[in-house]
Amino acid sequence: MKICAFTGHRNLFGYGFDRCLLDRVNEHLIKNGVDTFLCGMAVGFDTECAQSVLALKEKYDVKIVACLPCANQSDTFSQKNKFIYNSIIEKCDEVITLAPVYRRGCMHERDRYMVENSDVLVCFLRKNFGGTFYTVGYAKKLGKKIIEL
Repeated sequence: MKICAFTGHRNLFGYGFDRCLLDRVNEHLIKNGVDTFLCGMAVGFDTECAQSVLALKEKYDVKIVACLPCANQSDTFSQKNKFIYNSIIEKCDEVITLAPVYRRGCMHERDRYMVENSDVLVCFLRKNFGGTFYTVGYAKKLGKKIIEL
C-alpha cells in the first residue's frame, strides 16, 4: 500500500466531520507505507485532506499530488476558497490536469483516475448519491481498500 486517494463531500457542516480523526488516519497510513496522496482539490473534504497531508509533510517524507478535473476548476470558487486552493496547489509536489477546461464528465474522470491509481481510498460519505457516492462505488467495484471516516 503506497498511494492513497481522497473523496468526500463539499459541505462538511452538520455531518460530523472530524479533522483530528482525518489527521490520525493519514498519519497511520504514512506509518504503514503510504508515501503519496492524491487529492481532487474540490472545496470541502478534499481541501481539508490536502491541508492535513501538507501538515504531515513537515514531519514525514510524503508527496501530495493535486488531481484536477480541469485547469479552470477553481473559477466558480469563492475568493476565500480560491485562496485556499491556490495556496495548496503551490505546495503540491505534482499537479495532474485531466482536461484543459471544464466539460461534462471531467469530474468523474478525475475520480476514476484517482481510484485507478491508488491502493487505498479515504472517504467521507454521508449521502447515497453524488460524486462521492459514485467514487466509493467505483473503488468497491475495483476491490480497493476503503477507509470511511
